[in-house]
Amino acid sequence: MKLKPGCAEEYRRRHDALWPELAALLRESGISDYAIFLDAGTNTLFAVQKLGSGFDAEALRRHPVMRRWWAYMADLMEVQPDGAPVEVELDLMFYLP
Repeated sequence: MKLKPGCAEEYRRRHDALWPELAALLRESGISDYAIFLDAGTNTLFAVQKLGSGFDAEALRRHPVMRRWWAYMADLMEVQPDGAPVEVELDLMFYLP
């Protein structure tokens, strides 16, 4: 994901005050151990999360709470026309289980 320049502190502040209903939705959707890192040199955000069996990304994308969060964050991030954050798939280069 990509953060707009000068928005790092506000991005952190909003996540520090994550809505309880969003936290519950993420957990109920099967997401755990969720962390987001920032490369301040490029404003690139890198998210890591564990996904439980049965995780349904499309259902989460359609959920009204998720859509409301995206709208709330859109002024800080690069977003797609539907409001979802711009995301780029990364190639796995190394994995140590």
